[in-house]
Amino acid sequence: MNYEKIEELLILHEGKKKFVYRCPAGKLTVGVGRNLEDKGLSEDEIEYLLQNDIKECISDLTKIFDNFFKLDDVRQAVLIDMRFNLGPTRFRSFKRMIKAVKEQDFQRAAEEMKDSKWFKQVKQRGQRLYEMMKTGKWWE
Repeated sequence: MNYEKIEELLILHEGKKKFVYRCPAGKLTVGVGRNLEDKGLSEDEIEYLLQNDIKECISDLTKIFDNFFKLDDVRQAVLIDMRFNLGPTRFRSFKRMIKAVKEQDFQRAAEEMKDSKWFKQVKQRGQRLYEMMKTGKWWE
């Protein structure tokens, strides 16, 4: 079976979109005709997307923090979670928190996280990440 030709044919007929759109039948669709409403994503696809998103976050964080890989796992996880949630631009707006992490002043970094609109919006997530940044311990 010639998978390359089959892919070519499907892309020709379905198109190839990296953002969600409505197909002619009105269904939310992405990629090459993937009907998200009826088919959704498999567990493997969800895991694949998550792993790619985590790698993207880490790549971006290493541009911000020279010492990213020298941080303990818990604080790396906090930064990855925040970058994942906020995106690259909004994460960078946490200038005082970023500065505190670079200086390894994790108490101040946690306080800067807490003193934000984001903290109020994300509720329990913010509180959990605050404690993790402050203590260097995983949540319970």
